[in-house]
Parts: sequence; structure tokens; C-alpha cells
Amino acid sequence: MATRPPVSLKLSRRSRILLIIAAVIVLGLLLGVRLLDTYVDWLWFGEVQARSVFTTELLTRIVLFLVVGLLVGGALAVSLIIAYRTRPVFVPVSGRDDPLSRYRSVVVARIRLFGIGIPVLTGIIAGVSAMGDWQTVQLFLNGTSFGQTDPQFGIDIGFYAFTLPFVNWLLGWLFITVVVSFFGALIAHYLFGGIRLAGRGGQLAGPARAQLAITVGIFVLLKAAEYFFDRYNLLLSNRDMPLFNGATYTDLNAVLPAKLILLCISVICAVAFFAGAFLRNLQLPAISLVLLILSGVLIGVAWPAILDQFSVKPNANDKEATSIQRNMDATRSAFGLTQVKYEQYPGKTEATPEAVKADTGTVSNIRLLDPNILSDTFTQRVGRENFYGFPAKLDIDRYNVGGTVQDYIVAAKEIKTDGLTGNQTNWINKHLVYTHGNGFVAAPANTIDRAVKDSNSDGGYPLATTSDTTNPSGAGSVNSQPGIQVKQPRIYYGELTNENDYAIVGGTPGQAPGEYDTDSQRGYIYQGKGGVSLDNWFNRLAFAAEYGERNILFSDAIGDGSKIMYNREPRDRVSKVAPWLTLDGDPYPAVVNGRIQWIVDGYTTLNNYPYAQQTQLGEATNDSLNGVAKQANNSINYIRNSVKATVDAYDGSVSLYSVDDNEPVLKAWEKVFPGLVKPSSEISPELRSHFRYPEDLFKIQRELLARYHVDSPQEFYAQQAFWSVPQDPTEDGSSTTTAANVANQPGYYVLANAAGEGRATFQLTSALTGLQRQYLSAWMSVSSDPQDYGTIRVLRLPPASGANQVDGPVQVQNRFQSDPRVAQDRTLLNNPNVIPIYGNLITLPVADGFLYVEPVYIRQRNQLSYPQLARVLVSYGSKIGFASTLNEALDQVFGTGTGVAATTPPADGTPSTQPAKPSTPSAPATPPPNQGSNPALDKAVADIQSALAKLKAAQQSGNFTDQGAALTALDAATKEYEAAKPSPAPTSAAPPQPGG
Repeated sequence: MATRPPVSLKLSRRSRILLIIAAVIVLGLLLGVRLLDTYVDWLWFGEVQARSVFTTELLTRIVLFLVVGLLVGGALAVSLIIAYRTRPVFVPVSGRDDPLSRYRSVVVARIRLFGIGIPVLTGIIAGVSAMGDWQTVQLFLNGTSFGQTDPQFGIDIGFYAFTLPFVNWLLGWLFITVVVSFFGALIAHYLFGGIRLAGRGGQLAGPARAQLAITVGIFVLLKAAEYFFDRYNLLLSNRDMPLFNGATYTDLNAVLPAKLILLCISVICAVAFFAGAFLRNLQLPAISLVLLILSGVLIGVAWPAILDQFSVKPNANDKEATSIQRNMDATRSAFGLTQVKYEQYPGKTEATPEAVKADTGTVSNIRLLDPNILSDTFTQRVGRENFYGFPAKLDIDRYNVGGTVQDYIVAAKEIKTDGLTGNQTNWINKHLVYTHGNGFVAAPANTIDRAVKDSNSDGGYPLATTSDTTNPSGAGSVNSQPGIQVKQPRIYYGELTNENDYAIVGGTPGQAPGEYDTDSQRGYIYQGKGGVSLDNWFNRLAFAAEYGERNILFSDAIGDGSKIMYNREPRDRVSKVAPWLTLDGDPYPAVVNGRIQWIVDGYTTLNNYPYAQQTQLGEATNDSLNGVAKQANNSINYIRNSVKATVDAYDGSVSLYSVDDNEPVLKAWEKVFPGLVKPSSEISPELRSHFRYPEDLFKIQRELLARYHVDSPQEFYAQQAFWSVPQDPTEDGSSTTTAANVANQPGYYVLANAAGEGRATFQLTSALTGLQRQYLSAWMSVSSDPQDYGTIRVLRLPPASGANQVDGPVQVQNRFQSDPRVAQDRTLLNNPNVIPIYGNLITLPVADGFLYVEPVYIRQRNQLSYPQLARVLVSYGSKIGFASTLNEALDQVFGTGTGVAATTPPADGTPSTQPAKPSTPSAPATPPPNQGSNPALDKAVADIQSALAKLKAAQQSGNFTDQGAALTALDAATKEYEAAKPSPAPTSAAPPQPGG
């Protein structure tokens, strides 16, 4: 029966023109947006002098798009051409309503449209998908040697890091290409009659049979290649996850031989398919296909499962010993845990006053201020104007001021556009006037305002000094001591900026509106090199379109010399300049050579280091801290803090410095982007002195060290000696927070004696408890001191048993809150007008035991209130101190006179940070009724009540001078009360609560 004539679906000339115009407009809009973004990025990379990064990434993406697009689209086009040209001459029609006849007619009528359009569309989709893998390709092309080999095949680790990921990627695209070609040929042959389902068993034309068989044969050959490389992928196996990663006993003794057997079978089957392409009988290819499937099931799945179930699992501690040892060695190497210094530590629960006094390097530097709590305090005390602000989490660094090294709570006083109000929010003010912050703020982390009676002080709150254009030395107003010297305190680039917080700066005086700098200078004109020029109309047009803001194009305030600043957040800037880095979540500001520099830690990571443990980045770095960027939950099994990046707060310049010049992954990226990363020799001593060991890396290493400190595979398998990261019992500052709903305790930066070294260094520390238990098992620290930067030290405690058990953070917090003195301090902690906030609970090794120190803050229940340091809690063994000052709390624990002596600076100049006064003069608990005649005590109680009333009124009115006077009076009344009341008997610590 003859085929029906083709159906004509011609469009009118007008309709075709309209469709073409619509297509051009849509394409223009899509391409225009991409081209606009590309041009804006091109200008930005020119600003930071990193256009090589932009061009290298762009060219790599374009090449991948073309290569993969041509591979997939071209293979499909060839497959369709072969199917069309080998189609049967005569195609029977099964009936009058045969649907294939209609489709065939439409395709034949527009054969070029379908024959070219479908492969082109497929190629575009594949090319776009492949562009995101540019880093895999560049690492393959520029990979280096690790100088280490894997324990199974003896191949350099660089093969697994750089070559194997590319091979897997390439095989994946080849499989996609073959599959797409197969289905393209299958559909084409069916459409043109080469494959007919009618009749008994259907019919398959010779050309169709040959093409499909050859395509399947190529697929099977690729499968053979995959089996070959799968042998190496076995070293990344997660069969026994989460216990350990890497090739298990079953993998080595069953799966590995199976891969070789299946490889040989695949080659034989491929030959059978190629032979079947030229034979009229399809039995040989069919038999080979069945053989391939059965062998895959029996050899590749069943045999390993049987071996694992009946041989390995009953004797796993012995069978897996070799694999566990390999995993332990690889994990320590991949995560930088090979040089950990372990030391046995007594963990005493009693200490003499003399022993505590001798440990001045730690006790004299005890940190009382919590950077996670004081953001509002900084804002209210030194923020001044409403458009200045601070991040939710402040930072800790150390400075040598006046010859004394001291740790400080530091922050940059940034512009906060969210704080603008009223007319401040109009376009000119928001983007041309309020453009930058002004000042570097620092408060000694372990001291407080001593001059509580000075009218310029804030009644004993933490003394923060601001180095800005009016006070570049940062000297405090209540003393003549110099502060941190800042030559350029203006901050155009900071953490509080977001994507749309662009600033237009510079320009001609008189034409530009001038930028707000200080109360006395509101016409500042930017003089730095930051920003992209807006001198020409083309750039103004581009940015007007980019931000959808016509004022950029038409405003007379923009003229010669005007610049636009965008992408101003430090992590964003480093991420764009070095997209191959994983960045730490907590950048911090530092004053280096008089300029404010944001320091950002960059990590090189892998997820294919053989035998190393896979770690979820997001989970391992998650803790109770707020105000830091959270990591994506990517799986990694290798990490190095290879790069320290700086972003200048004034001009936005980005510098990358190598920390380890021989790190293999970094060396590979340096070959991709030559000259981008400066060698470690270019790091100035002043910059190096402000390097901190990064928190996210510390958290990952802490998580792994809790398991990988054990010595033998059998001990690792038993898990009895594992540790746990303690939960943060002070999360949210809530006394009702339970262990079931809190996150991990973060690490704490402290200036203290290095474990086993006897000298004070700036270090990051953490307690470690028994596995799923609360008692203390170990304490770890890592040095940020330039002399031994990155040295990890671990103090191991003896096995917990009875009286020798050392309480962990959760247990100590429970004892703090159940102590009678804390429970009875109603004026401070149980007052309905205040909110108690428990600060960071720091664990410090002192006198062969552990000293716990926790500041307690109070905050008034009103909108403009801010936390005030009110009490200090101290614990050592079973004893607890609770007082207004650290000295008094130490005296309660160790005996009178211990606090003053221990916190006095030693003769060698080690800094002393003992506060002479509390940050808030503390009121005693509500005094009990006087049972006897004591006029002095009665008068003190009346004075306290009067001072509290005045303090409340002053805080509600926001009058800081009255607050200072009221607090001074409260302090004096408190001293009268303490002097008049009878001396209490020593208070013993409350016993631990059940489960605590």
C-alpha cells in the first residue's frame, strides 16, 4: 500500500517574519544579560588585577562547551545520518491510520530541520552541562606529584587526585554519547522502517542490525575500560562507612579480582557484538549480552556478598585490620594529623595556691569577653551614628601594644545600609554619601574598664578603643596609653555589605555630593585605587542596566574620576579571584602596617585521596556559633590551609599568599594561574603575626582526631577509646538549654601557656569528652604563633574512674547553675527586668588540672540595651567560684590571695589582664531580712535599692552619664554591703546532677 502524501503545514510569510523577530528578541535578551554580566565581571577582574583568572576560566568553559557539544551532538548527527541513508527504499504501511506514516512525512518534509536541529540542541545541552567541570579538566592538565604512593598499587597519589577524576568524567561523557547515539539510531530506524514490530517476532533490517550492534559493542568496550579504572576507585570505597573508607577485605579479595574477570568478559562480548553486526543471526550478540549480565551479577555482586557475609563479618576485627590501618594512615596524612604531639596529663582535681600562682602565662591571660555576645555592646558604645554597625560575631586577635602582647576583641566599624532611615535611604545618600565605615575597634579580651568612676567611662563596661580618622592611635579616653596605630581607618569593603550595596565614590569636588566621613568632614572624596571607572558613558550605561538604576546614567553627581565599587564582601572577592579555594567561614580584620586588612583562610580540598576518610564539610564545621558563613555539606577527604588571602578594607585589593609552597594541589593551581598566588617568602612578619589557625579546619581535625588518635586497628574497630566533641551547654545563653538540643561547642582562641612548652602563645583550643559521655577525656590546642604555627598538641587524661574523673563542659555548666550562690543571686540572674547570658565556657590546663572559666552577662529587657559583664564563674575539680571579679572567684576556689598573685604579670613581661573592677559593678542577691541590729547593713541595703532604681531609670532614658553615676553608686553600696554583712562560711560546690 502506498504512503499518504505529506501533510503541508506551511506558515504565511508574515507569520514567519513575526516568529523570527520574536526568536531574535528572546535570544538577544538571554545573550544580552549574559554578555552584560560578563562585561561587568571583566571590569571587576581588571580592578583586582586578576583578569588571567577570568580569561582562563572563560576559555576553559568555552572549549569544554565546544568539545563536549561536538562530541555528543556530532555523534548523534552521524548516527542519524547513517540511519537515514540506510533506510529501506520501500516502507509498507500497516493501515490507513498508521501514525508512523504521518510522522515520517513530517520528518521527510523537514529533514534538514530535524537532522541538524536535534543534534545541535542536544550538543548545546551537553556542552552547557560540561562547562561546570572546568576545574577537573584543568587539574588533569596541570596535575603534579604528591611524592607518596597508595598502599595497594604503588601509584603516586597525584594519579588519584588529578588523573582518575578526569578519566571518570571522560568515561561518563563517552557513555552518554554512545547511549544518545544508540537511541537516536533506534528511533530513526523505527521511524523509517528499518525496525518493524509487525509480524511474528518483528523484523530488523541488515543496516539497522549492524549499526545498533556496533553501537552496543562500543558501549561494552567502554564498560571494559570502566572495569579497569574501577580497580583504582575501590580505594575510595565506602562499603563500611561510617566506620572507615577505603578498600575493605572483601574489595581486595573478591571485588578486585571480579573487576579483572569482568573486564575480560566485556572485551569478549564486545567482539561478539561486532561480529553480530555482519551476521544475519543475532544469537551470538544475545548470548554475549546474557553472559555479561549474569557474570556481573554472580561475579560482581553475589560472590563479594557471600564472602563478606560468611567470612569477613564473623571475623571483621582481624580481617579488616590491614584496611583499617591503611585508612588510619591515609586519614592522618590527608588531614594534617601526622605530627600531633600527645602528652599524658594528670588531670588533678586539687591544686595548691602556689601551683596556680606559678601558672601566670595562662591565668593572667584568662579571657573574660565573649566575641559572640558583644556585637550590640560595640554598636551602642562606639557605633555612634545609626548607619555604622558590626557583624553579629566579633573576632579575636592579638597585638603588641606598649611592649605587651595582649589578645583583643576586634571589629571593623562598617557602613550598615540596613540602618539607614528616612531621607538617608534615598539613592544619592545610600550609594554616594554613606559609602564607608570608619574605625577599627579593639577591646582587651581579658580586662575591663578600670576607671569606673571616671565620667567618661561607661560604668565598668568593656573598654573598647576606636582607631579612626579622629583618633588614629586608638588611645583610650581614660588613660594615656597608646592603642593600635591605624593610618587608614576608612572601610569600603567589609562583611556587612551585600550584593546590591554598591558605592559610587570619587569624582570632582563640587560636583560629587561628598561622602560622610566624620561629624566635621562630610565632603570626603575617595582617593584610593579601588572601584571601576565611570568616566565613560558606556560603563555608566552598562551599570545602569546591571542594577536597573537609571540614576547611574543621568545623575549629575557622577562625573570625571567617579568610580563604582561592587562585590565588596571579603569572602566574595577572594572567592571570585580564587574559585578553586574553599574559604573559611570567618574572615577577620587585622591592622597591618597601619591599614585594615581582612584575612581570609583558603583551603585546597580533594574527595579522592585513597583510603582517607570521607568527611562532610558542613556537618564537621557546624557548631553553636552564629554570624559565620556555613559551609556547604560537600564530601572531602583531604584538606590543607594552603592560602592566606587579604582584602584591603580601603581599596579592596586582593592578595593571595601561599602558606605551604610545596602543597601539591596548590602547585597544580599555580600552574593554571601563574603569578596569582604569592610565595610564602613575601608574607611580611607583621602580617604573619596576625595569622590565626582557621576555625573550620580545626573543627574538621578535631572531629577526626576524636577517632584517629587510637594506635591500633583493633582498638579503632572496638571504638572504646574514641572521644566526642562536647556539646555547647551555654548555647543561646539559656540556662534551660538541654544537651539534646544544642550544637557542638566551638573552639576558643586564647592566649595561654602552650601545652608542654611553658610559654604563652595564641592558640585555638577545645575540650574532648568520652564517647557519648560528658566526662573530660582530652584537651587539644593548635598554635597560631609564628614560631610553631599549626602544631597540634593533645593532653590525654587517664581513664575515667570514680574520684579520678574530670568533669566535662556540660557537667561543669550543670554544677554552675545548681550552685546555691548562683541560684540565690536573684537581683542579677532572676530579675524579670534582665536576661542572663552565659558566655563562652573556656577550658584551660592549669596546675596539672583543668580550670573552667565562664563570664556571665546581663542584658536589660529593652530595645537599646546591650550585654554587660556582671559575674565570673570559675571551677576547678569540685570547687566553684562565683564573684564579681576573676580575682575573687579564684580566691574562692584556691584560697585568699591566689587571684591577685596569679594574675600579676611576671617579670619577663608576660601580659597581665586581671580586671581591677567588674565590667558591671555587681549588686548582691536580694539581702535577707536583718535578724539583728546592724545599722550599716540596713543602710547598705537601702543604698543598693536606691542605686538600682536610678540605674533602671537611666537605662530606660538612654542617658549614659546617669547610668555611669548610678553604677558607681551601686558599686559603692555593694562594697558597703559586703563589708557590713557577716563573713559567710566557705561554700562547697553542689554535687553533679543526675546525668550531668
